[in-house]
Amino acid sequence: MVYEIDDLDRGIIKALSIDGRMPFKEMANRLNVTEKTVRLRYKNLIENEILDVVGVVNPIAVGLKFGAIIQINLQSNSIDKVIESLKKIKGIRYITLTSGEYPLLVQIAVPNQEEITSTIYLLNQIPEITGINTIVQLEVYKNSFEYL
Repeated sequence: MVYEIDDLDRGIIKALSIDGRMPFKEMANRLNVTEKTVRLRYKNLIENEILDVVGVVNPIAVGLKFGAIIQINLQSNSIDKVIESLKKIKGIRYITLTSGEYPLLVQIAVPNQEEITSTIYLLNQIPEITGINTIVQLEVYKNSFEYL
């Protein structure tokens, strides 16, 4: 069964995306429902894997001030193997399958420019990778977790 979210669920998700520690009572007041209703909806969102509650790290605050987006081209029939290799590289924080010339895209967050170079060297050691295109991030203007 697919869990269908409604406006109340969206309101809870939006409130938590702005302040993940917002008390249920405050959410209930903002959404004009009871605290019990918010608690039950929250529980359903967690149980149905619509919502994960995690601490989000500000990469700059922990010294990860440099980032890059790397597009990856690879040999036929090697996507799964390359993905597993990429998951083991510490600085990679995001891996996605894409359309177009480069089937994989990764995003890295590292403490310095030298680590971007080191990551590129690590990628070049994966035999199934046939090419990369690196885009160094100069400035981030928006990094939001608001989806609704």
